[in-house]
Amino acid sequence: MENFVEVVESWSVARGERLAFAELDARGEPRARTSYSALAAWARAIAGELTGLAPPGERALLMFPPGIDFVAGFFGCLYAGTLAVPVYPPRSVDDTARLGGIAASARPRVVLSTRSFLARIEPMLAAVRALDGVPRLAIDDLASRAWTPPRLDAASLAFLQYTSGSTGRPRGVMVRHGNLLANERMIRDRTGHDAERTVFAGWLPLYHDMGLIGNVLQSAYLGVPCYLLSALDFVKRPVAWLEAISRYRVTTSGGPSFAYDHCVRRIADDAIRALDLSSWDLAFNGAEPVRADVLDRFAARFACAGFRREAFYPCYGLAEATLMVTGSDRLRAPHVLGVERAALGAGWVVRAERAAPDAVQRLVGCGRPADDHRVVIVDPERRAPAEPGRVGEIWVSGPSVCDGYWGDAAATADSFGAALPGSSDRFLRTGDLGFFADGELFVVGRAKDLIIVRGCNHYPEDIERTIERAIERAHPALRAGSGAVFGVEIAGEERVVAVHEIARGSAGARRAQIAAELTEAVALHHGLRLHASVLVKPGTLPKTSSGKLRRTACRALYLDGKLQEQELDA
Repeated sequence: MENFVEVVESWSVARGERLAFAELDARGEPRARTSYSALAAWARAIAGELTGLAPPGERALLMFPPGIDFVAGFFGCLYAGTLAVPVYPPRSVDDTARLGGIAASARPRVVLSTRSFLARIEPMLAAVRALDGVPRLAIDDLASRAWTPPRLDAASLAFLQYTSGSTGRPRGVMVRHGNLLANERMIRDRTGHDAERTVFAGWLPLYHDMGLIGNVLQSAYLGVPCYLLSALDFVKRPVAWLEAISRYRVTTSGGPSFAYDHCVRRIADDAIRALDLSSWDLAFNGAEPVRADVLDRFAARFACAGFRREAFYPCYGLAEATLMVTGSDRLRAPHVLGVERAALGAGWVVRAERAAPDAVQRLVGCGRPADDHRVVIVDPERRAPAEPGRVGEIWVSGPSVCDGYWGDAAATADSFGAALPGSSDRFLRTGDLGFFADGELFVVGRAKDLIIVRGCNHYPEDIERTIERAIERAHPALRAGSGAVFGVEIAGEERVVAVHEIARGSAGARRAQIAAELTEAVALHHGLRLHASVLVKPGTLPKTSSGKLRRTACRALYLDGKLQEQELDA
């Protein structure tokens, strides 16, 4: 097959009335469902309407709440040859900056949604200048129209995946049908997914690459059922995710480390005893550095519900490579490597065989790439492979790597046009730092987030984990998973700043005491002196729509004096 439309059409015939997608409410009950034949018919009807509004190659902005309507709208765009642009719907007129940036870049010809949701978001759409005069199309109850399959092959653009914006302005990754098919094949082969027994469930946002490509498109690629939950329902009541896995005998589901941590912290013992997680044999973990301590706590807490540590599936990827770059071996406990923290700060990987526990950094392996992809650790200054045992930038080549960013030639050349001496391969510079050990990729952080103090490298994720452990011991006043660490230059020297949200209802918390304990923890474990500890109001820490920290944005707010500090006793 040369395009994803052929995949869906084939399943509409081979598995016509079998369940394709079910949308679950907050109680886990299906409120909408569709078979493969019904989904294909719906996609054809949408494509028929789109032909006159956004012909092949034009862009359609997808603005949906999570669920089946989004899936139908996305496939309708594929069927029309129109480039779908999935977007996180803003919550208010004041929350339209990202939407405006995407609209100005993509210049869509139509906004696709449902009738009821369009009525709700119209004030936000009207506030975006780039959407002036752009027609809205509701996909509800569309009349059946004749559908002419577009001319698509592996080189045809499928959609634009705008990056999360964690390190800068959103950029639209140009994903081709060949990229999609290569990456879905990689995911299937590396995970061992089976078209006869695999069942998906997920709460991950569908406008984000992991939710869209990892859940929706992988299940459609396999022709298997997928149960969709709302991310908001998961955040409010995390047990809803595990209840869906238990109830529908789900085999594959996952998310970032914070999702597993959220379950450990928020699900009560009696709720755990009511679960049966024995069907869950692939719990993928990616989108941010995989945390060994979170794996330990989740496996221990949910073992009584039938969860097995061997189900954990650490992986690594990014939108610029469609999604997956490396994945672990199935049904094998995660490979956790202890390294000396001081050596890692100097850019070297030294196994911590005799180091004191406080001097050890535990890192989780993220597996290996598919055979037709290549991952290299590169010295970013020499643009040559790094020495063995040296931390470097992760470069990727292969059929999953996309062509570049929509309408941004400079950024495309910088990120997608890398080359190594003596190699004809074109590489993607990921901007992530890592190393290989024992045949697996270990990811240690983002190059742009690296804090360098007196010639020593410090990874903000490592310092944030130290602060989180200090919070667990002493300060329930601080919100777990809601802190950011970054470097700022003061008088020509790099200094470290920690920002953390205060939990709601934290009466009696004292600023000086909290700051002192955080400063002590960072000094003890990292040999660093915090320049400032800023305690901010709940919900104000900048994050992406998928929940990742936006350290660059947080740093900018700090330097501009615009962080919303929480009033506390001295």
